[in-house]
Amino acid sequence: MNIRKYFEGLGPGLISGAADDDPSGISTYSVVGATFGYSQLWTVFLTFPLMIAVQLMCARMALVTGEGLAGTIGQYANRRLLWFACVLLVIANTVNIGADFAGMAEALEMVTHVPRLIWLPIIAGGLIATLVFSSYRALARILKWLTLVLFSYVVAAFLARPDWLAVLRASFIPQIQLNANYLSALVAILGTTITPYMFFWQASQEIEEEAAQGMESVESRRGATPAQLRDAARDVISGMAWAGVTMFFIIVTTATTLHVPGGAKHPIETAQQAAEALRPLAGDAAYLLFTLGIVGTGLLAIPVLAGSAGYAVAEAMHWRASLNDKPRVGWHFYSVVIAAIVVGALFNFLHISAVKALFYAAILNGVLAVPLVAIVTRLTSDERIMGESRNPKWLSRLGWVTTGIMGVAAIAMIVSGFMPS
Repeated sequence: MNIRKYFEGLGPGLISGAADDDPSGISTYSVVGATFGYSQLWTVFLTFPLMIAVQLMCARMALVTGEGLAGTIGQYANRRLLWFACVLLVIANTVNIGADFAGMAEALEMVTHVPRLIWLPIIAGGLIATLVFSSYRALARILKWLTLVLFSYVVAAFLARPDWLAVLRASFIPQIQLNANYLSALVAILGTTITPYMFFWQASQEIEEEAAQGMESVESRRGATPAQLRDAARDVISGMAWAGVTMFFIIVTTATTLHVPGGAKHPIETAQQAAEALRPLAGDAAYLLFTLGIVGTGLLAIPVLAGSAGYAVAEAMHWRASLNDKPRVGWHFYSVVIAAIVVGALFNFLHISAVKALFYAAILNGVLAVPLVAIVTRLTSDERIMGESRNPKWLSRLGWVTTGIMGVAAIAMIVSGFMPS
């Protein structure tokens, strides 16, 4: 199989993984690299199997049941929990969209010198038009090719000329520091890489893929062949690997150029500040590549964030939910998607701190991830629901390990968020 055919065979998993590295995620990894150097590179290899486990279970559930994540939870679990999850998801996603808009607009302002408040309505309008008026096939094709923008971070890392021996050592020998700042950064990484919107998007896109092949009803989609499950596994592993590679090289780039023992050469809070700081240290090429990545990942992530909110609410309300529907048919679904984008864009006109907003969004995601991972693990391990396609033992165990780790992370986020600094 050549590379082009392999890439064309990928879909929901690749897009989910790439969308995980959105501008807010880039900010988290940039701050980690600038503040702690290479010392948290080992977390890439910790989060990789956890991401695969959750996304793979979501994909398998959708393929076997023929329904999205919200629809399946509503049918087999507690509906109050479903609505709790939907409300938190919509709030967290909208805040995340606002932060991603801020990152994109500021990056474009740096390069073009056109004020960011002019870029905001242009970007928001373009994304809404694309989501509402294009077909699922067209949108999926655009999003898949946008994933290639993440390669800019690989190139930027090599331009920064890191100490590869130190990189290798930090990648496989954890350098854990038992202090509040280090542990908070560790929690932030977990909250950024394993996020609920990816769960909903993964499951819903599996449904969209089958609907695009003519399987419109739940009954026609129900059940999955071993070949379908293998294809989904390949897709998910590829997507999560791409997310991990990007995370790895962002940390390497910022650690190499911005970190000094005992702190950072340039204190940063956002990816835009990291890009500005890179310019005199790694050159214009690294600066432009880093900035290009911020804009490209925003264009990829905002549709995923808004779309996953739309799918969750629509499935909970038993509305039609498909990016293939015309606006007059799927107006309930599109209204949620448009509202999330518009409200997210408006945050930037209200002078709300994107950094603080993301902190609270991370807390919401951290709280929501724990019950969701537990429910997904339980449902996909149930033979009555999944039949012969229920989780193999290793996948269920990894699901429960992920639940435990995310539970500890959620408690740490809540404690750090409400304790006086």
